[in-house]
Amino acid sequence: MKNRIFKLTHTRLIALGFAGIILCGTLLLLLPVSQTGQVRVGVLEALFTAVSSTCVTGLVVCDTFTAWSPFGQAVILLMIQIGGLGFMTIATRLYMLFNRRVSLLGRQVLSESINSTTVGGVVQFTSRIVALTFFAEGLGAVILALRFIPQFGVAQGLWFGVFHSVSAFCNAGFDLMGIREPYSSFTAYYNDPVVVLTLSALIIVGGLGFIVWEDIRHYKFHWKRYSLHSKVVLFTTGVLLAGGTLLFLITEWNATSAGMGPLERFLTAFFDAVTPRTAGFNTVDTAALSAPGTLLTIVLMFIGGSPGSTAGGIKTTTVFVLLVCMLGEAKNDKTPTAFGRRLAQGTLRRASTVFFCNLLLALCAGIVIGILQPELPFGDVLFEVFSGIGTVGMSTGLTRSLHTASRVVVMLLMYCGRLGSLSFAMAIAERRGTPAVRLPEEQVTIG
Repeated sequence: MKNRIFKLTHTRLIALGFAGIILCGTLLLLLPVSQTGQVRVGVLEALFTAVSSTCVTGLVVCDTFTAWSPFGQAVILLMIQIGGLGFMTIATRLYMLFNRRVSLLGRQVLSESINSTTVGGVVQFTSRIVALTFFAEGLGAVILALRFIPQFGVAQGLWFGVFHSVSAFCNAGFDLMGIREPYSSFTAYYNDPVVVLTLSALIIVGGLGFIVWEDIRHYKFHWKRYSLHSKVVLFTTGVLLAGGTLLFLITEWNATSAGMGPLERFLTAFFDAVTPRTAGFNTVDTAALSAPGTLLTIVLMFIGGSPGSTAGGIKTTTVFVLLVCMLGEAKNDKTPTAFGRRLAQGTLRRASTVFFCNLLLALCAGIVIGILQPELPFGDVLFEVFSGIGTVGMSTGLTRSLHTASRVVVMLLMYCGRLGSLSFAMAIAERRGTPAVRLPEEQVTIG
């Protein structure tokens, strides 16, 4: 029985892999060479930064540029890249460099880590993922560097281009704009189309997911040939971006975008719609968002990106399935369909589980932090916990005010959010096989 409980399953192996990266990153960040000496950095600060980096979140307890030296920033960037792609993807590529064959177990774990539906061809799929990732990050780095070099010099401008391109593509939200003002993110570039649109493009591409990339690569613009998954992701992403931009234009008209010109209003509204899913950058003061804008941001943070991507959240497909099933139930349709296809059995059950697992974790964490630190505004606490579970990294400035116990709660949220709350629960209590006896069925009244 004990052997069965502690069997190292695929999910547990992935969870332990992320934990190992966090531990190594913490130890590296504690080295004197990683720190600038301008800010006091202890074990908790290093651990929090390592968790946030590996879980591609972006919540920080000390400003990245002020606290960490170029070496420390490179460590953070490496953890972001590994966390964004998944450590199994990186490990597989390194393994193949030495002309080693990947075992069946390795292929199975790799398939699960990137949300692939099949094991066949997963190694070649991984190679294409890495190639596209480096291409997108490289292109983004060049564009951003051309913008930053005139401002910060050649060496620092190139480094800023690379760092922010990787951080944006991996939906991490870490930035080095503390060179202007600590914790300022990209507020100095709210009216810069090159920076805003480049970061937005990287965030969106990174958040679509590897499966969607494959369909686009194979079928180009032939929409009808895309898989149902890709259609759902692209449709939902488009609706969230367009709808989010429009709603932010309305809610922030007399708030964060007051006094701006038409182009500036559009850029800030569009970026406000992009970054909660789940990049964590901001071009306006997050604490200054209107009440409806804050609520909309929380909703977008909770939804996040798409499965198999660098983004977090409950995912676009989860929300789509829940809405389709809700509309189907309202029309008394017992077989929910979308884009001419019937949804597979068990999809609704899994979507409902993911939704309520994340919601329950966020609300419980909010209550715990509220009890531990009752002096904190509870609205800001809720914003923080939804940012943590969605691996977003946006904050009203509360992170730095959290005590040790509260920071531990947020770290657990980020870890669960990166693994997926359902996967995290499975990693703890995963069991194989089906029960030999099925209990009698009985109806429960709903609604």
